[in-house]
Amino acid sequence: MNDSKTVLITGGAGFFGSILKQHLLNNGYTCISVDLVKDTVAHPNLTCIQGDMNSRSTMEPLFKKHAFSCVFHVAAILAHDKENRKILWSSNVDATRLLRDLCEQYNVPKIVFTSSNCLWARNFSYPVSESEPPKPIEIYGRSKAEGENILMAKEGNVRSVIFRCPTIIDSGRLGLLTILFDFIREGRKVWAIGGGINLYQFIYAGDLVDACMKAENYPQSEIFNIGSDNVVSLREVYQHVIDHAKTSARVVGLPRWPILPAMKICYWLGLSPLGPYHYKMIAESFVFDTAKIKQKLGWQPTLTNGQMLLKAYEFYASQRENLLKLPAHEQSAHKKPAAMGIIRLLKWLS
Repeated sequence: MNDSKTVLITGGAGFFGSILKQHLLNNGYTCISVDLVKDTVAHPNLTCIQGDMNSRSTMEPLFKKHAFSCVFHVAAILAHDKENRKILWSSNVDATRLLRDLCEQYNVPKIVFTSSNCLWARNFSYPVSESEPPKPIEIYGRSKAEGENILMAKEGNVRSVIFRCPTIIDSGRLGLLTILFDFIREGRKVWAIGGGINLYQFIYAGDLVDACMKAENYPQSEIFNIGSDNVVSLREVYQHVIDHAKTSARVVGLPRWPILPAMKICYWLGLSPLGPYHYKMIAESFVFDTAKIKQKLGWQPTLTNGQMLLKAYEFYASQRENLLKLPAHEQSAHKKPAAMGIIRLLKWLS
């Protein structure tokens, strides 16, 4: 059996994992996908395993059977559920360590890992380079930082390419974005903390796939920032979608004080789906410096924030009725509409 183009994808049933998986299949790869969520995709070159990637009894037989050319480690448990902190750490950290050990043991030459801009939790007035020391303050960011440390701690026979990603956007990205999309679709006020003047970078899923493919043949371990170019304010991004949606929605500013403290209280009381990561996205400025990945990988982004968010909106607007019928427990966090919680009150006031 020739497994020279056989790859392992963790989180292959998730939002980005599904897009990466389809691209690999379209290009002749044999894919083994492991996810806690059932993968409903059928393809002659695809094997789907529903299981825990932190289980050696689940993962080691896969490494014994297949000579993987690369592991695309894109799975992660998010920090939306405060009750699952131990599960989050186990999935994001211990599973990364297990994958690294299995790659070393079974001579897998490459791991491609998606990290996060949650390594930091403050406003930046300048583009953030790879040399900026990570300072995560919440468990998801800390788990990603520890995952990076595990992969970069020793070179050995395994080369690790790490992409520090902002929010990944494309058609099919739902989750908390559906709250924004419903406000726009229904012609309501789109509330922007601090007037929406902050610059917050996204990454188009198709551009991240391109980077993953380039990373497969990169000859050494490396950490790369990745993200869109020509980043404008969130207010301008929202307005781009509103203009193309042709609804009566309008962007309205909200003061940072007392809104941000109130949001944090509502989150910790379980009344709001917006957690620490989302406070940063909607209220702070954060843009990666992407000079390194452009120079060393020859990578370039293709879509701006406004263009990719519009793609996601148009998909949701056209498929909303069907999406709402899907069983929520069978979908990953970013592939199902999020519950509004107390934000529903804000919607009534819009």
